[in-house]
Amino acid sequence: MVYDFKKTMENIDPESLRFSKLETLQVSLGNMCNQCCMHCHIDAKSTGNKIMRKEVMKKIVNFIQDHEGIVLDITGGSPELNPNFKFFISETYGLASRVTVRTNLTVLLEKGMELIPQWYKDHGVVVIASMPCYTEENVRKQRGNGVFEKSIKALKKLNELGYGKSLELNLVYNPGADFLPASQKQLEMDYKKQLFKNYGIRFHSLFTLTNAPLGRFRSYLKANGRLEQYMKLLMDNFNPDAARNIMCRTLISVDWQGILYNCDFNQAAGLPIRDRFGKIVEIDNIQEAIQDGQEIVTSEHCYCCTAGAGSSCTGALVQ
Repeated sequence: MVYDFKKTMENIDPESLRFSKLETLQVSLGNMCNQCCMHCHIDAKSTGNKIMRKEVMKKIVNFIQDHEGIVLDITGGSPELNPNFKFFISETYGLASRVTVRTNLTVLLEKGMELIPQWYKDHGVVVIASMPCYTEENVRKQRGNGVFEKSIKALKKLNELGYGKSLELNLVYNPGADFLPASQKQLEMDYKKQLFKNYGIRFHSLFTLTNAPLGRFRSYLKANGRLEQYMKLLMDNFNPDAARNIMCRTLISVDWQGILYNCDFNQAAGLPIRDRFGKIVEIDNIQEAIQDGQEIVTSEHCYCCTAGAGSSCTGALVQ
């Protein structure tokens, strides 16, 4: 079956796949991670060797310095495991309008990482923490033994420092398998009730993200003969209202080498932004990628962002 996302979008609005205005620069510091999650679309792991160097970081810093109001969204892998992680945060401190770091929580308990939560607080970092469920059983199925307990411990540490209260702490939910997220509003209510009741944990918002049929999750789907079924689920639940709010109209993703993409999923799929001559665009020439009206690169995995309530790096696109 052919899934022509571009044609589907053009039937809604010919301008729907045109870049609008850069609001968020999402930077992937690499694919090294202390976890190995089933739903991971970039195959992050402890042996990941795609690590962003200082030279690339400096180019990103220079860009942010010249463009006020940019939101800096730092991700990985586990971004904290990049050896130049602190350098990057320190260099961008005070430059971006908002700095967020996407953490898997358990990394904060690794040797040498114990002071990172306090360091986040000192640098005004907004923490976005992956927490696939509020029950130990479901987290264990998705992430392995001991992950839930460690995540709770890390969340308590963040709460002690003021995160979830005066400092912003958001959690991220991914479905445990090949189904769409439930209502973000209802899940957030459930998370807040259960995490506070059982562990005294507070947080601000919950972001629901649909699993992308890429990387390790795609391999899982293919191995179980469920890839076509999942793609049909995404396409059958295509939501025009969500499609009009896709994040790639205001976001650019930077990989560990400085190559630019319209989103993190395109990065995983190997679909970089190219200039009018077909040359891959890197951070040095980011102006080529952020021109108003630049066509957005798409593929079949884009249906995961427009299914149901939609999905973005800040959760559902419609309520």
